[in-house]
Amino acid sequence: MKVILTEDVKNVGKKGDVVELKDTYARNCIIGKKLGVEATSTNLNNLKLSNANNEKVAAQKLADAKEFAKELETKKIVLYIKKGQDGRTFGSISSKEIAEAVKSQLGYDIDKKKINLREPIRFPGSFTIEVKVHPQVMANFGLEVEEK
Repeated sequence: MKVILTEDVKNVGKKGDVVELKDTYARNCIIGKKLGVEATSTNLNNLKLSNANNEKVAAQKLADAKEFAKELETKKIVLYIKKGQDGRTFGSISSKEIAEAVKSQLGYDIDKKKINLREPIRFPGSFTIEVKVHPQVMANFGLEVEEK
């Protein structure tokens, strides 16, 4: 019996896969537990339409992420770091502080985990910060660190 999986099933397949199973297993375990539906022509057509819609949505999200990345490339934020008498800085600037500054200065809500910071910033200067805005799109923006 052919079954369309509505959820991921271990050792069988992933959501949306059309799999061939023994009749009893398909009826009792997969269809009975609502993990899949029988692969009728109506259900196959619905799956095809759903896949087309999902691809369209994914393409739109990718286009939006690319547009956001272009917009972000033109932006720049300013942060301040404390400096002592002997020229040494106190503390460092982390991805959390950068995310908060982006939200307050630019109005964009960027997750601190998406900011690719190789090591904390410990001295004044100009930096380029890399952000993962989509699994396939990376963006860069400027960061100016000044003494306080």
